[in-house]
Amino acid sequence: MLHDLLVPLAKYYSVFNVFRYITFRTAMATVTALLISFVLGPWLIKRLRRLQHGGETIRQDTPERHRSKAGTPTMGGLVILAAILVSTILWTNLHNRYVWILLLATTGLGLIGLQDDYTKLKTRKGISAKEKFGAQILLVGALMSWLYFWPPDGFSTGMVIPFFKGWLLTLGWLWIPFTLLVIVGSSNAVNLTDGLDGLAIGPIVTAGGAFAVIAYLTGNFKAAEYLRIVNVKGTGELTVFCGALVGAALGFLWFNSYPAQVFMGEHGAAPSPLRDEGVGRAQDHRPLLDPVVHAGAPGAHHPKSPVGETRC
Repeated sequence: MLHDLLVPLAKYYSVFNVFRYITFRTAMATVTALLISFVLGPWLIKRLRRLQHGGETIRQDTPERHRSKAGTPTMGGLVILAAILVSTILWTNLHNRYVWILLLATTGLGLIGLQDDYTKLKTRKGISAKEKFGAQILLVGALMSWLYFWPPDGFSTGMVIPFFKGWLLTLGWLWIPFTLLVIVGSSNAVNLTDGLDGLAIGPIVTAGGAFAVIAYLTGNFKAAEYLRIVNVKGTGELTVFCGALVGAALGFLWFNSYPAQVFMGEHGAAPSPLRDEGVGRAQDHRPLLDPVVHAGAPGAHHPKSPVGETRC
């Protein structure tokens, strides 16, 4: 939003040129998300404790050494979602299609998880697996279909083969079910680690930082040409989103580290891999180090093509 508001003023005041640079906006998004987490966290934790009335928030089969965590609020993912969404909207270029895909998917999966968490407070069971998976499949399937059938400039379904830079595997329409499997599967996998102090959010910080570097390099024509990797038009803007993710995750880690004051819950865990996987979908054509993390690929250009050049 600030990009659209302030960049036009650069013709009158050169200081506003700084808002053109992805690196500056990424740093600001990181700091903004971190501050939002620090400010919102204590207030939300107090509200969640009152809402849950100190009730049990652990499974019956939980090991004895972890039963002391009973009563710890589990809807702290609201902090992460709020920090990411606000800082991304403030600092990114909202004309970028990939940014909106990530924002809509993150919000949608977060709302599904929030409904599950809230239902657990009332019934102790949450929504059924059929309802949860059905909603996730519909949401992700609709967004991936939108990207496939109404693609942005340079969209491709090619997938890089590891260690062979010139080899691309074109998935065609199979790209939709493949990305659906990866995103929905990864989304539910994160739930297994939420509940151990800092275990779920720690890898999210690492993955977000790694994807920020990858998004910047693949979206920058000069960097892609120097490294001999494929330039993916439009993905440089996802660096700002990744910066917001890292800032929000670091802020949440302050409250989630031992002894944890709050856990993410379904609405924090469910969209977490989507944020990383969605970035991967948009910027792929980098080496496929893991078929789960590095699959799919909208929008690729060879480094010798000038399209997709971004300011650093």
